Order: sequence, then C-alpha cells, then structure tokens
Amino acid sequence: MNFDVVVIGAGAAGMMCAVEAGKRGRSVLVVDHAAAAGEKIRISGGGRCNFTNTRTSPSQFISSNPRFASSALRRYRPADFIAWIDRHGIAHHEKTLGQRFCDGSAKEVIAMLLGEMAQAGVVLRLRTSVTAIEREDQCFALTLSDGQNVRAMSVVVATGGKSIPKMGATGYGYEVARQFGLGLVDTRPGLVPLTFEPRTLEPLKALAGVSVEAVVGCGKTRFPEAMLFTHRGLSGPAILQISSFWREGGEIEVAMASGVDVLAFLKAARTDRARQSPLTVLSDLLPRRLAQAVLEPMSLAGNMADQPNRVLEAINAAVNAWTLKPVGSEGYRTAEVTLGGVDTDELDPRTMEAREVPGLYFIGEVVDVTGWLGGYNFQWAWSSGWCAGQAV
Repeated sequence: MNFDVVVIGAGAAGMMCAVEAGKRGRSVLVVDHAAAAGEKIRISGGGRCNFTNTRTSPSQFISSNPRFASSALRRYRPADFIAWIDRHGIAHHEKTLGQRFCDGSAKEVIAMLLGEMAQAGVVLRLRTSVTAIEREDQCFALTLSDGQNVRAMSVVVATGGKSIPKMGATGYGYEVARQFGLGLVDTRPGLVPLTFEPRTLEPLKALAGVSVEAVVGCGKTRFPEAMLFTHRGLSGPAILQISSFWREGGEIEVAMASGVDVLAFLKAARTDRARQSPLTVLSDLLPRRLAQAVLEPMSLAGNMADQPNRVLEAINAAVNAWTLKPVGSEGYRTAEVTLGGVDTDELDPRTMEAREVPGLYFIGEVVDVTGWLGGYNFQWAWSSGWCAGQAV
C-alpha cells in the first residue's frame, strides 16, 4: 500500500494532523494499536473533555526550550478549535480559569474528529501497530503488525507518552526518535499525585476525602487550586500542577488558608472569642477534620484566651507554611502526561518536522512540550497536529 502520509497514533494530535493533511488532498493512513481512537479524549475531564483553555500562552508549558511551542500555539489558537467545535454543534462551557468542557460527552469530540477524517478520505486502522520502519530513498517503508507493507512520503509520530499504560501508552515514539538519531529529554510522570514516607503519610491517610482550597508551591512556582487528601498522600489540581515542577529530594510548601492573615485572625479571636476552643476557631478557616489534625500534635490546653503568641504562631505556620518532602509520585499509572520526550532542538517549530530526517514528524505529547493542567495539553495536541498537517 502506498500513502502520502502515515500517522502513527489515533489520539488528539494524530487525528488532527490526519484531518488537515486529508483536507489538503493527501492520502493518509492512521494506525493505532488500540481498539478505539481517542481514548484519552474519552476519559478526560471526567468524561466531558477539557478540550482547550482560552488563556493558553507559551508560559503554561514546560520544555527545555520554553519558546518552542510559541509558533504552533500562535498559528492554531484555542479560538480556532472552539470555532470548529461550534460548527459541529457541540455545546460547551467555561468551567474556571479559561478551561472549556463539553456540556455533554467527550465522545462528541471523538465523533467530530472521526467524521472529519472520513470526510477527508483518511484510512483508519485500529488494532494495528507498526513493527518496523525504515528510510528508503525519498520515502519510508513500514511493516504493520498484520504483515502488510506500507510506503509513505511522510511519517508522523503521534504516539503520546508513557502516562496511563492501561490505556495502551507505550514508549514507541521515543524508540522511533532514537532509531533516526534524534535526541531525547529524559521523561518522567507529570500531573500526578505525590507520595510520602510512612511517618508523613499516616496523618494524611486519616484525612482521606478532605479537600481544601490551597496554594501549593515548589521553588518560585505557585498554584492556587484545590488540594485533596487521599489514603496514598496528596492529590487534587494544586498537587497535580506542582508535581510537574517538583524533583526528587525537594520540598513543597502548602498554604491552606491562603489570603488570610491567620496569625492576626487568631489574635483577634483570642480577644473576641476568648471562651471558644482553638478547634472551634480554626474550623472557621479549615474543614473541621483538617483543623483537628493541625492542632492535635500541639496538645493544646484551654480556650483561646489561654493561648500564648508562640502557640498562635505555631498554628499559623502549620496552616499557611506547611512544608513537606514527597518521596515520589504515583508514577505513570495515574500521571495525566509525560514530561520530557523528543528534544525540540531536533524539530522545526513551524512544521514539527525532524531537521535532519526529511519527512519525519513528531507531534503532541511525544515531544518535550508539556502543558499545565486545564486543557493546555489538548491545545498543544491540536496546534502541533494542525501545523504538521499543513506541512506533510
């Protein structure tokens, strides 16, 4: 079989690229070893697909070259994808901080992409993997898992990263990059819950299910979002966000009543609510179970009137200057994305083509470009896929 383009991977980036290439009259084959296309789209956003973020800019992406994503994000913007969604009559809403979700099911986005692929004449082969790929003269020769041989002028690697292996994630895209001499930035799980050693974990486990609006920081980076206590450690948007910046051996800082001068609040309560217990007072700022966990190690006696400044200062520090040292994360099993990947120095930022291997492209999560939580990674998939689709 001969095609102009073979796209390896039927995820968000791969399908976007296939649609754009097909609309330009290219013959396109998309192959994916999974049984269904767009599985990460299907499960994203609680099944409603946080498909973009209207606040997208290069500053929300992590990469060894922070400017690399600028070209693609500028050429295909959130407004472009939203307009596409609107043309298909998919109802959507902004949830918070620019995040856009489907009103209904994420399956509507998958159906849109599959419908556009079919209309553009794209051939989709599921339950099919590439077992070998070689450069031959001016084209590529690929062997598929069913034994068929395919030749193509261009190959687009849209295989994603290692995150969520139960969805079929593999490191195949990195293998292709190595085969053709492209450099890789070390990969690790991103947007993932953090874990702790047993002594730290025990009191956290007792709070499983408690959520609080917090500011979680690592170094100079801060994220003000919800934090969730679990029986395995800490999770929630704020923790997932900071996990992409945290490194082994480092600490994170947590403010659980951000924006409140807790020390001033407690000093005022010592006068105005003198006969109330510290637990009652602190429960005005934190969920009661959390307030109890903060105070329990202090073994306080008496009411607010009995608490000296040093105790109030200790409570303030425990609430808004809580420092923890994670021992790791839950890993690729629950990570939403993979940090690192194909080195951006190897790729043309306008086309996503390998500089030294004409006709070979890398798009989406397989590239060393990782967005924050909140629709940014989908926008990178649409933008990078669109750019490659204009070039293949």
